[in-house]
Amino acid sequence: MNLLQEIKSPDDIRKLKLPELEQLAFEIRQKILETVANNGGHLAPSLGCVELAIALHYVFESPRDRIIWDVGHQAYAHKLLTGRVERFSSLRTYGGLSGFLKPAESAHDIFGAGHSSTSISAALGITVARDLNHEDHHVIAVIGDGSLTAGLAFEAMNHAGHLKKNLLVVLNDNEMSIAPNVGALSSYLLKIRNDPAYRRFKDDMDYLFNYLPPIGKSMVQRLKDVKNQLKHVVVPGAFFEELGFKYYGPIDGHDLRQLISAVRWIRKAHFPVLLHVNTIKGKGYKVAENNPEIFHGVGRFDIASGKLLSGEDLSYTSVFGRTIVRIAEQNPKVLAITAAMPLGTGLSEFREKFPDRYFDVGICEQHAVTFAAGLAREGFRPVVAIYTSFIQRSYDQIIHDVALQKLPVIFALDRGGLVGQDGPTHHGTFDLSFLRTVPGLVIAVPRNATQLKNLLYTAVGSTEKPFAIRYPRGSAGIRELDTSSEILPVGRGEIVVAGSDFLVIALGRMVENAQQAVASLTAGGKYGTLLNPIFLKPIDEDLLLSEIRKHQKVITVEENTIIGGLGSAVLELMARHGLKADMLTLGVPDEFVQHGTVEELLHELGLDAEGIEKSIRKFIEE
Repeated sequence: MNLLQEIKSPDDIRKLKLPELEQLAFEIRQKILETVANNGGHLAPSLGCVELAIALHYVFESPRDRIIWDVGHQAYAHKLLTGRVERFSSLRTYGGLSGFLKPAESAHDIFGAGHSSTSISAALGITVARDLNHEDHHVIAVIGDGSLTAGLAFEAMNHAGHLKKNLLVVLNDNEMSIAPNVGALSSYLLKIRNDPAYRRFKDDMDYLFNYLPPIGKSMVQRLKDVKNQLKHVVVPGAFFEELGFKYYGPIDGHDLRQLISAVRWIRKAHFPVLLHVNTIKGKGYKVAENNPEIFHGVGRFDIASGKLLSGEDLSYTSVFGRTIVRIAEQNPKVLAITAAMPLGTGLSEFREKFPDRYFDVGICEQHAVTFAAGLAREGFRPVVAIYTSFIQRSYDQIIHDVALQKLPVIFALDRGGLVGQDGPTHHGTFDLSFLRTVPGLVIAVPRNATQLKNLLYTAVGSTEKPFAIRYPRGSAGIRELDTSSEILPVGRGEIVVAGSDFLVIALGRMVENAQQAVASLTAGGKYGTLLNPIFLKPIDEDLLLSEIRKHQKVITVEENTIIGGLGSAVLELMARHGLKADMLTLGVPDEFVQHGTVEELLHELGLDAEGIEKSIRKFIEE
């Protein structure tokens, strides 16, 4: 009998006995493994969270009780337990289930989350709303130890401890975020994991105070003072208790009996509780257990061997990683900083070759930027490698700590534009707009691997300004990276194709699609000019003005929201100089783009070669 197929809602698992729950855990792991092998996804974190998801849904009554999962990397089991078994094979596919929490998808997805460390803040807000509405239900936040490195999580815990509300925080501790965790907090949790004497000490002290005969109030108070002092020495969980949480744990996150018993006990509490659960990332699939960083978020792979089914071309991420290593070999002042994503940002080789010049700050984008600003202030050239959708979190630091002080921090912004199956929380479609408003910040968008390589050399070697280089996810279309390099003139664009009937201004990955569109139109007798600015800021005003004056039809194409990006920059330039021309702006509309392959999404938005050609043809024939 396949138990998983019978699970239509969390109510169904409460009918099962412990051996059946253990069998269900096995079936869930198999389903996750098979689906992610075929579709890609966040494998290792979800495999590690199966028993925890079962225990929470077994004891609590979702969606009446609110279970808030941090990020969603760990929530595939939650999706399977909440009525999505039949659709699970569509995970991360166009029109299918999201890879993250999505309230529009299920009433059990209480709070949408694609970035880390938001669960406790959201849960506390929901808890306060519950009490203001005089409602009676439980609120549970599940957060990973990696997510707990972010300041937002501690801000929320500080507030929750002050309010003393009935809130459960489950710390899912697998010793990793995406890469192995770093910092003092990671060492602290390791101390807790390795200190089995802790629980025995606390239980003994509780017994002493609860069961010994009364010996006078003053003596009892003195003993309690001694207990509280000893707690800081013997009880590692004291840190969380000082924040106002009753600490419970650590417990085995793969022992269903122990988990269910602990959650049942905590369910009766009426104060903030932190349950510390130890889990193994990739549990049940040895390949993922042995390589949790690689299998955190993975593409399609062969289950039997664990071999990734990816192409042989270098990715833009790899081009960045290899180039920055070459630059660092030549320049000892070059440093690299990542926010818990060395593999995802291409810094693994840099980490190995230059361990003293590599810094993983944890999931702390704000700190990463200001830390880099301090390094730049003292003469170093820090390269901050962060996904474009994550750099949003450090916008204030980019303005105040870097740009205002004119510090030469280099931002390597991976995943620019549409990223595919990760969907709206990860698409990098707003960065060109919000970065363009920052005074003094150079913004460059390479159209190929060669330009990315040369722009990195340019950023390090030719300017003392803060410099952002934005490039896409996926194949760069090359097998090997040549050793040549060129310093590009900052603010200088290029003519890719010359023509007379219309002008196309395209940026980044869109240059190739626009070039294909222009070639198709040329075959039909319509001859267009294709201009690649390379730099969005400072944009090549002389080249743009010269070409706009030659054409009455101007089209901009960008893989960014049309509000505030390339199209806006061109319109502003025309307005300043009193130029008039028919204008068409192609880009991402004012909406959140859902998940699917990049090819599917570009086609949907009319930003593939075919869509660009159709739009231009209609525009020039009007």
